[in-house]
Amino acid sequence: MKLSFDPHELAFQAEVRGFISQHFPPHQPFRRDTADEDRWAEALVRQGWAAYQWPVEFGGTGWSVTQKYIWERETSLAGVPARMGGMGMFMLAPVLYTYGSPQQCQRFLPGILNNSVEWCQGYSEPEAGSDLASLRTRAELVGDHYVVNGVKTWTSYAHIADWIFCIVRTERGPRPQDGITFLLIDMRSPGVSVKPIVTIDGRHSTLNTVTFDNVRVPVDQRVGEEGQGWRYAKGLLTHERTGLAYVADSTRRLRRLREAAARTPVEGGSLAEDPLFRAKLAEVEVELMALEITELRTLAETASGQAPGAQSSILKLQGTQVLQRLTELFVECAGLQAIPYSFEDQGFREEVSTYLIGRSASIAGGTNEVQRDIIAKRVLGLA
Repeated sequence: MKLSFDPHELAFQAEVRGFISQHFPPHQPFRRDTADEDRWAEALVRQGWAAYQWPVEFGGTGWSVTQKYIWERETSLAGVPARMGGMGMFMLAPVLYTYGSPQQCQRFLPGILNNSVEWCQGYSEPEAGSDLASLRTRAELVGDHYVVNGVKTWTSYAHIADWIFCIVRTERGPRPQDGITFLLIDMRSPGVSVKPIVTIDGRHSTLNTVTFDNVRVPVDQRVGEEGQGWRYAKGLLTHERTGLAYVADSTRRLRRLREAAARTPVEGGSLAEDPLFRAKLAEVEVELMALEITELRTLAETASGQAPGAQSSILKLQGTQVLQRLTELFVECAGLQAIPYSFEDQGFREEVSTYLIGRSASIAGGTNEVQRDIIAKRVLGLA
């Protein structure tokens, strides 16, 4: 099992670092505002790296699994987004070019590639979150249209999306996973309404509830076969969970946490010198190292042609827990500055906001409880 980079991969790593530094050098770091986001997105499109996970024939880079890993790690360590283009680019597009028709690829992929069309994901429902197969949003085929009725919730970016990709129920089968269909729905369609969800940090940032009231969807906007949507959605979620390990992001946060602790005064010195805090920091660092090794093992297996499979649940579960633990230590480091709206240190403001919204990471992409069940059954072989 190869866990080191070869000369070609090291050269690619140097190219990536040079590209990032060219646009956002250390003295001018990336800021999460519209100007820097647009500038970075345009740079990726010009470089041909925007759709780095796509096959070459659809406008992608054709990068190896290891190159993708290097790109995601280097961008995260540099504090710039690896992914621009939202859910269309990295969640819908693989479903389209794998299961969609040539006409659908020709119609939808260009707008995703040039970032001119925004997409959101319609999966979770008020009574179908962790148990996604129990979804109730229904689509009835009437002539050459499906008529869709139901509610989707926790829908990220629905308030700015042009389209939504949904899984809906078209029939009942022996199993709840049967009879689910994958549809593409124009958000401007009559009967589609969006209501914002205010999160624990007191803001409406990304989440929404989407309601469908007799929404008509042309049958040519169904991806793949009717009733096979669960298979398409399951494949998408496996890759989504693999991307939720947050190793590079957590490594960057660990570095920033050490710096913050070193400048936080306590009796007798700085917080970084406090034995109890140092022990907590060491514990989460060990967990992060173990997570990174697991990610590299998964990378090696995927590079050899194996699918990530149920092992992706380990990455999602442990990655979530490490990220949350780091943000908890940031709150401890911030002290009174962690009180909402009383921030003096802008770095603490960002980290405390991440701590608050990070509580949902235990739910997003499949709850941690569900991941433990998957690990027990499919990885450990328990009944």
